[in-house]
Amino acid sequence: MPIDDLKGRETWRIFRILSEFVEGFEELADIGPAVSIFGSARTSPRNKYYKQTVELSKLLSENGYSIITGGGPGIMEAANRGAADNGGTSVGLNIELPMEQKPNKYQNLELNFRYFFARKVMFVKYAMGYVCMPGGFGTLDEFFEALTLIQTHKIYPFPLILFGAEYWAPLRDFMENSMLKNNTVSAEDLELIQVTDDQEEVLEIINKHRDWKKKQVKNSKTYKELDL
Repeated sequence: MPIDDLKGRETWRIFRILSEFVEGFEELADIGPAVSIFGSARTSPRNKYYKQTVELSKLLSENGYSIITGGGPGIMEAANRGAADNGGTSVGLNIELPMEQKPNKYQNLELNFRYFFARKVMFVKYAMGYVCMPGGFGTLDEFFEALTLIQTHKIYPFPLILFGAEYWAPLRDFMENSMLKNNTVSAEDLELIQVTDDQEEVLEIINKHRDWKKKQVKNSKTYKELDL
């Protein structure tokens, strides 16, 4: 392919990327306070974490929160299901993938993305908090990216909750016994992470942050500038 043709294709790619941001901003602007829930696409409906996700999503929905997921099966389906069954806003940010990603039927607001980075902005921008159920690389990717953005003050801080203490214990141990001991993170960084098995505690954490954010965003220019 001639180099000029390649340049032309790359230039036009910008408009495709831009269209994903525009659609996301327009469709999600009015969803109200929301919680992004992550977890494995491979989790069976028989799994205890699937069932707990349905219950947690229902609880959050009952308390006025929209639920945002990646739109796929497993934990994502469970989260969308809990919200949809309760009559709440159930958002699916679907991504084109060669495997695993099959849109679940419990989304009542569905968006489709080709680019991970555009999709990630939507998760962060419209979330009052993150809840990470047991998951794989994708869940860790979303979790650590948000953690890094908060740590570096690129976005306003919000709750990062790891649900499933037993599952996440090795990760927490690694951060405390390897990263912290080797001074690659600080104790304050680890305070950004909360681990629980209690659905009511998740709601309490999110509610507390919602009240705090209302005051901060209203009174602080700094936090307005950090908002993506």
